[in-house]
Formats: sequence, structure tokens, C-alpha cells
Amino acid sequence: MERCTCDDSPGLENRKAWQWGVCGDNLKYSTKFLKKFLGQKRIGKDLRAKVDIHNTNVGIKAVKNGLKTTCKCHGVSGSCAVRTCWKQLSPFHEIGRLLKLRYDDAVKVFSTSNDAVGHSELAGPHRHGPSARQPALPRPTDLVYVEDSPSFCRPSKYSLGTAGRTCSREGNCDSMCCGRGYNTQSRLVTFSCHCQVQWCCYVECQQCMQEEVVYSCKQ
Repeated sequence: MERCTCDDSPGLENRKAWQWGVCGDNLKYSTKFLKKFLGQKRIGKDLRAKVDIHNTNVGIKAVKNGLKTTCKCHGVSGSCAVRTCWKQLSPFHEIGRLLKLRYDDAVKVFSTSNDAVGHSELAGPHRHGPSARQPALPRPTDLVYVEDSPSFCRPSKYSLGTAGRTCSREGNCDSMCCGRGYNTQSRLVTFSCHCQVQWCCYVECQQCMQEEVVYSCKQ
């Protein structure tokens, strides 16, 4: 984005880094842009709005915690006589893996009144300990949800179900088939092979056949 300049955090040689052809990730701008894009200036009063804001902040916090200092050496024959450092985000798949783990451990919440502050807030299931009688507030790192997810294993208004769906035996058959097991079927498939470019100008191929094993979810 044109308005997103290099990171200008104090204490790092970001301006010098830019001269060397690298640019620190501007987390300050991206966070401000995200909150504006999602409309977080309008504080939601209903439960779902509070959940959306909480989960957005969890995502932002996960990205911020993954911010790391990266350095590059400059000098004769690769020596580190001059070193330039800048801030860089963790790879996308690392952040995604972390949020997926938190998604698997998400906390179901409801709205409760807090007389001390005079407004409602999110509350989760009771925890063990001295304050077990009071609903527990979700932690800043917890992803939260309001309603249980519908089952996508069987046909419903939300899903066609997974019966008959092809899957990968080594990859996702166990999860996609929802524990029902899968069928194994062999079939012959035709494909183009031994292709050659003929003058002028078309490609001529032979038709070959091979046996293919297909896995599909049981009913």
C-alpha cells in the first residue's frame, strides 16, 4: 500500500536499512489500518460485536508477538563490519499455525454485567480455584465464540455433508470422513502422453491409460 511506509520505530537503523534495500514491516500502520477497516472505533454493545473485537485483538497480538529483529551484514568478503537491523514479521504459516491451535482451544463465552465498571463484558466457563464461583474472563490470548459450530459431517442447511467426498488417505480422510471410514476404489483413467510439437503448429499426443486408487468417505 502506498501509504504504508517502512517501519520508523526508535532504536533501530530503519532509515539506513532502507538505503541498503530492505524495509522494516510497519506494524503500527497496519494495526491502525486494520482497526479502521473493521470499524473498531464504534464500540459494539452487543455480544457478537464484543466477540469480533476480542478475536481481532487476539490476532493482532499474535502478529505483534511474532515480530522479530532481523539483521544483515555488510562488509568486504561477507564480513560483518557494518550491520543493519530492522523489524520483520514472522512467516504467515507460523502465525496461522499458532492461531489454529488457539482456534482448537477456543472458549465459549456469554455476556455478563460488571457492576464495578458499569457495562457488560465477556465471560467464560468457571475455572478452578478460589474464584471458581465467578465466571472467568477470557484471557487476551484466547479466541472466543458464542455458538457451537454446526456439524458439517451430515447433510444440513449449512452443509451437503462429506459422504462420497474424495480424500487423501495419508492426509485428511480421517478428519473429512468424520470417523465413518472411507471406501477404496480402483479405476482406469485416460490422460494425454508422449506429446510432440508438430510443424506447424500443433501438439500431437497419444492417449495412455493408468490405474488410479480413489478414496471416498462412507455414508
